[in-house]
Amino acid sequence: MAELENSTDNLKVKKTDIQNPELWDFPMDYPMSIIGHEGEHESLLNEVKLILGSQFPDFDLASMQVKPSKTGRFHSIRVSLYLTTAEQVNTLYASLDTAKTVRLVM
Repeated sequence: MAELENSTDNLKVKKTDIQNPELWDFPMDYPMSIIGHEGEHESLLNEVKLILGSQFPDFDLASMQVKPSKTGRFHSIRVSLYLTTAEQVNTLYASLDTAKTVRLVM
């Protein structure tokens, strides 16, 4: 019966939640790349600025680095964030997951 309860608990975890928060060492600097299609370059940049600006008020938006892919089909935005809790990570990934212009986050 306990196994069934555990599997039910796992179903409540969102796909954007980090899997093992106990393995993360907070606070930490966290580099990430946010990727979107080339034709959405300005929209991607604006959407990412809105998300990061609302969740990280002290983040310097001017520090974001935007680079096109070798083929020019995609753009990546590279950022380094200062994270303090697992919940902060989960909220960030959930917001990026719902962003229309974001295709992949690494």
